[in-house]
Amino acid sequence: MNSSAQKVTIFDISSKKVIENVYIFNSKNSVLSDASGEANLSGFSKSEIIYFQHPAYKNIELSFDDITKLSFNIQLQSDIFPINEILISANKWEQKRSEIPLKIAHISKEIISHSTAQTSADLLKESNQVYIQKSQLGGGSPMIRGFSANRVLLVLDGIRLNNAIYRSGNLQNVINIDPNSLESAEVILGPGSIIYGSDAIGGVMDFHTINPLLSTSKKANFKLNYKSRYSSANKEIMNHANYNFGKAKLAFAGSVSYSDFSDLKMGSDGPDDYLRPEYASRQNGEDKIVKNTDSRKQINSAYSQLNLLQKIRFKASNNLDFLYNFQLSETSNIPRYDRLIQYSDENLKYAEWYYGPQNLQLHGFQIKNSKSNLFYDSFKVISAYQNYKESRYSRSFNSSSLKARTENLNIYSVNADAEKQINKSFHFYYGSEWTYNKLKSKGNSTNILTDEKSAIASRYPNNSSYSSFAIYSNLKWKLDPKWTLNTGIRYSHVWIKSKLDDTFYNFPFENLDLSTGSINGGIGVSHQSDKGWLLKLNATSGFRAPNIDDIGKVFDSEPGKVIVPNKNLKPEYVYNFEFNLSKTFNNKLFLDLNTFYSFLDNAMTRQDFSFNGQSTMIYDGVESDIQAIVNTDNARVWGGNISAILKLTDQFSVKSNLNITKGEYKDGSPVRHVPPIFGNFSLNYKSNRLRSQLIFEFNDEISYNNLADTEKDKDYLYAKNEKGLPYTPSWAIVSLKNTITISKRFSTNISLENILNKRYRPYSSGISSAGRNFVLGISYKI
Repeated sequence: MNSSAQKVTIFDISSKKVIENVYIFNSKNSVLSDASGEANLSGFSKSEIIYFQHPAYKNIELSFDDITKLSFNIQLQSDIFPINEILISANKWEQKRSEIPLKIAHISKEIISHSTAQTSADLLKESNQVYIQKSQLGGGSPMIRGFSANRVLLVLDGIRLNNAIYRSGNLQNVINIDPNSLESAEVILGPGSIIYGSDAIGGVMDFHTINPLLSTSKKANFKLNYKSRYSSANKEIMNHANYNFGKAKLAFAGSVSYSDFSDLKMGSDGPDDYLRPEYASRQNGEDKIVKNTDSRKQINSAYSQLNLLQKIRFKASNNLDFLYNFQLSETSNIPRYDRLIQYSDENLKYAEWYYGPQNLQLHGFQIKNSKSNLFYDSFKVISAYQNYKESRYSRSFNSSSLKARTENLNIYSVNADAEKQINKSFHFYYGSEWTYNKLKSKGNSTNILTDEKSAIASRYPNNSSYSSFAIYSNLKWKLDPKWTLNTGIRYSHVWIKSKLDDTFYNFPFENLDLSTGSINGGIGVSHQSDKGWLLKLNATSGFRAPNIDDIGKVFDSEPGKVIVPNKNLKPEYVYNFEFNLSKTFNNKLFLDLNTFYSFLDNAMTRQDFSFNGQSTMIYDGVESDIQAIVNTDNARVWGGNISAILKLTDQFSVKSNLNITKGEYKDGSPVRHVPPIFGNFSLNYKSNRLRSQLIFEFNDEISYNNLADTEKDKDYLYAKNEKGLPYTPSWAIVSLKNTITISKRFSTNISLENILNKRYRPYSSGISSAGRNFVLGISYKI
């Protein structure tokens, strides 16, 4: 049979329109349908089942004979229910959602293409199950089930992004990932330590960028896409372009994005505590307090960002594939807005506080071999190098000293993963991971009047190293057509080598060496009944080993408090149990209920500490209470998620999500990163030309008594109750988002977010969210 005779065309069963970007695959090959709904199956084995997947349609699986009988014309039925999605984050290989005992939120290509998210943090928020905290506009710290920062793991194209200096406080590293270059993303809710190791206590955010597509005909596979967007609330101007050029064996794909954000304007209806009545400005060589002519405008929040991506794929044979992956992310200076609104007595505390350019350069090389043998059916190795740079600059009001602390981190990693289908019942996954981090940390002070520089204490011990090694295995056992059991185990070991510099501090010890290991395991079952009920039960353990930030930093975590090294720190462990039940009723209503309970043992928390017998020390000229990260606590976190999808007609649907999380330490005090009750409700319309969403989004209140102890001292972040005490008010916003397809090549997005112009600030955030925001975007395909 010639290749033209093996070209399938895929249609919508109702509208008869062709469907682009249908993912067609078997165990060794994959291809996407093009703009004409066509794909070439010439490289596919005729003896294997072929799967057809698209996020908006029901998945189907057909033999080659079935496809031939259909005259290579495949029809898909529209489906908004997620039960049969194919996901890869659970074990790094494609797997049906119904066979995975973990709770996973999937952000599909369709969701991404219609999103108005300015950063990947904003995109995660659209999963409706991840809560986002922001200390500044150029930020976004995901909270998953009461865990955040270095207790949740970022993965980009199979490469771990968490590094040796990811901190326990809120961090903004997820913005290094360009949302415009993504094909999809998945969030594991709950521990992912079996497959991903340390840091995956609360969850895993797994991002997949565009991949080079080969040509399935004699004609080159060429695509060029451009999109641009304007948002009124911060005068965002975003431009993005991506391309694909593929021949039979060699393909290139790349993208470039540039975003420029002005100062963000908050809404008009809400607490006056969030307003920005004045700001610091340096004029004629002096620091001045300047009255803000528009107190809703959050002066000193603007920044810009550049992202580049380039991939090269070479298919040496039907079984051997090579991929080179280069990514670069660089920001401008990012003002730390929450520090710039702090007061000391009657004056603003800081004249300047900003992050220097945050730079991530990533090189990855992947080898994938799908030639089956005794040990594996598919095997892949991803080796990677990352260079990560960050810096912090601060200057107190009326001070001439600009303090700078800079970090330069070189990160090397190798991941090897394999899968083996032993028989129809047993599928075995196994692999190993090695990482090595080398840190350069410097500190200096510049006199802004004379340009004279002098050394100051660095944030971390210079020339520190962090390394890890792990092996894991995971077994999927199809007990029968209805029951699937998953179980796995992982051993991880972490080493830290660090020597303290006593030039600026009289440390009571010299070295911060650490060597610690952990075994983690889990077991889960899923059951698909004859009546369509999907039941999942899962029990998993996870761990997080201390990193250099935990054991070695010296830094003011908040005004008047300084964190010092603790060489006796040990790993923390989590034990998680969860239950999930879902069902589609009459192909009209989908309901999903998930509940979980997590116990965090030996928890690393910030506590008062003594150093050389002293409880205070001078840090950057300020007498500060001494604190350290210590293992003195345990915590329990529990809650659940209820989600529903109601299909009213083929065009109209209703979706809703409700997330409830509670958490407390052993003394009954609230856990810091537990968000308020939050959720959303949306009415959705979808036709060939228009996709429209009317979205109602809400957050519950967190009273002063229910604030974490560490948050009660940060009254500058919060509104004040009738007693003048900080709290997080409840809020709700309404938005209307529209994507209009004008032609096969051209579409536009016209949206109005926060229609009622609500002034609100998500829990623990240092910057208020956008007020009424008009968004205009265009997209053009060549």
